[in-house]
Amino acid sequence: MPAGSGTFRRVKSRDLAYVALFAAIVAVLGLLPPVNVPGFPVPITAQTLGVMLAGSVLGAKRGGLALLVFLALVAMGAPLLSGGRGGLSVFAGPTAGYLYSWPIAAFVIGLLTQLFWRRFNLAWALVANLIGGILVIYAIGIPFTSLFGDVPLWASFTGSLTFIPGDVVKAVVASLVAVAVRRAYPVIELPSRRATAS
Repeated sequence: MPAGSGTFRRVKSRDLAYVALFAAIVAVLGLLPPVNVPGFPVPITAQTLGVMLAGSVLGAKRGGLALLVFLALVAMGAPLLSGGRGGLSVFAGPTAGYLYSWPIAAFVIGLLTQLFWRRFNLAWALVANLIGGILVIYAIGIPFTSLFGDVPLWASFTGSLTFIPGDVVKAVVASLVAVAVRRAYPVIELPSRRATAS
């Protein structure tokens, strides 16, 4: 057995545990009831907080993978979305674009977090969560709501503005958690310069 194989297995097992944990966190956030917006087919949910947490705590690959695992469970029929929804039908409805955006958003948040890692603080964490957790999600979700919800694109855009105050609060919460985790128990481990050079 190669000398480093035991360490490799431990790292992989730990990564899988983190991915499963954050997929579960997104699922638990789905237990909070959705808030319906009058005249708009997409409800306000707490689950985008889980998307932001996955990216900013786990990094790009593991954060994105956690959301892919979550969506795979939803596709298999697990009622993990807010309001107890699940199954393939949710991937063709008005909220579909927001769901598709989650793994991408977590990946972008994680990538920005890793880029800012050497000087990572609350301000940088907030930048990462605002870009990935709001701009990316809206950029994908709004056109899909227009397409599948039979809503004009402009109405889909203006309707989504209702989400912004809550999403900014989620971004702040995720950023505070990410900074606290980095100080107490950093999950993201970047390669050292010596290891990168070798």
